[in-house]
Amino acid sequence: MANYLKRPQGTEDITPDRISKWYTVEKVTREVAESFGFSEIRIPTFEQTELFQRSVGETTDVVQKEMYSVIARETKFTLRPEGTAGTIRAMLQNGMLAEALPQKVFYQFSCFRHERPQAGRLREFHQFGVEMAGAASPYADAEVILLGRTVLERVGLKDIVLNLNSIGCPKCRAKYQEALRAYFEPHKEQLCETCQERLVRNPMRLLDCKSPEDQEIAKDAPVILDYLCEECSAHFEAVKQHLTAMGVEFVINPKIVRGLDYYTKTVFEFITTSIGAQGTVCAGGRYDGLIEQLGGQSIPALGFGMGLERLILTMEQQECGFLDAKSCDVYFAPMDDAARPTALQYANVLRDMGVRAEFDLMERSFKAQMKYANKLGTKYLVVLGSNELEQGAGQLKNMITGKQHPIRLDSAAHFAEDYSGISIAEMFDTETN
Repeated sequence: MANYLKRPQGTEDITPDRISKWYTVEKVTREVAESFGFSEIRIPTFEQTELFQRSVGETTDVVQKEMYSVIARETKFTLRPEGTAGTIRAMLQNGMLAEALPQKVFYQFSCFRHERPQAGRLREFHQFGVEMAGAASPYADAEVILLGRTVLERVGLKDIVLNLNSIGCPKCRAKYQEALRAYFEPHKEQLCETCQERLVRNPMRLLDCKSPEDQEIAKDAPVILDYLCEECSAHFEAVKQHLTAMGVEFVINPKIVRGLDYYTKTVFEFITTSIGAQGTVCAGGRYDGLIEQLGGQSIPALGFGMGLERLILTMEQQECGFLDAKSCDVYFAPMDDAARPTALQYANVLRDMGVRAEFDLMERSFKAQMKYANKLGTKYLVVLGSNELEQGAGQLKNMITGKQHPIRLDSAAHFAEDYSGISIAEMFDTETN
């Protein structure tokens, strides 16, 4: 096969035989978010590159290694590598943060990162995310975490562990970063080149390095929880109390620092072992300084992102249920050319009623039509031939049970009346054997 006919590495085709799985997670995430009072927002696929440099952080892997950027007429744009920065930009530009707070939005869209593709990790991936702006209360942290857990429970996942940490505020983080520099400085020559730079600019990023050698060095590093200021410590304790009161179990994991610079205070991850090393299915936290950093007022905010490919993969591993694939409701099988116009007309009558209706477009034999209708998973069949048209009546056949129900074919109006007068399920449920 020619290379141009192959999809780019790290991307995925979502074919009709798999789309019902996507419908499942999109439906659940939307319904749960709306039940928590979040409204959908849609933003551009690309933003000015500086937005991500200022928000995500120039020392992060995302900015240094993973962004897809292009220069168009001397303006540099980047395909969004995550959802928060663009969403906050949209809130600011559209005056949403000047309205009643908190502002609560959710999104479902694709993101792009240039990294090594593997199970549950693609270069183009889809993300469900929520963002809440305006609420500083630890109740907001607990609420956002509960929303994420509700989605995971609603799709049927089990053995998901909530990992919780606090990375403090700029004040207490400054002391922590000095402690990290003191710890890592004797090991500087053993660190990877990227981490040697991070040691100077942002030592917390060393804890997020994927290098096994650097991870070994970092295993006994100081933990942020020992350096929290009084305010951050009290906030974290309150978050834990609220989660416990709502019956949300968690483990404290001081190694969670998140890979993006805008996080403050609470950070969390929902982790599974079902898909191997890449086990985080939902992650997020607070970013109280981001709005001000991007030119807005000092407004607290928080949220999370949930990778849909990874969520679906985990659901498959755990054999969770998905919505049934959509199939043909009614198939019209014309026996001859004279019946084809009526088949087309009556199929459109049903389509106007919201029914998924099809008829033979290939001029197949009746036997071939039956074979094709079965492949479609057709629920009901209407045979149209000269006799049926002359008599103005036919049979609606249940393709699973073989039962039939009379239906008028003398006019589109009568046909619609027969079909809609009583639900198809009731037609056959009330039949006597």
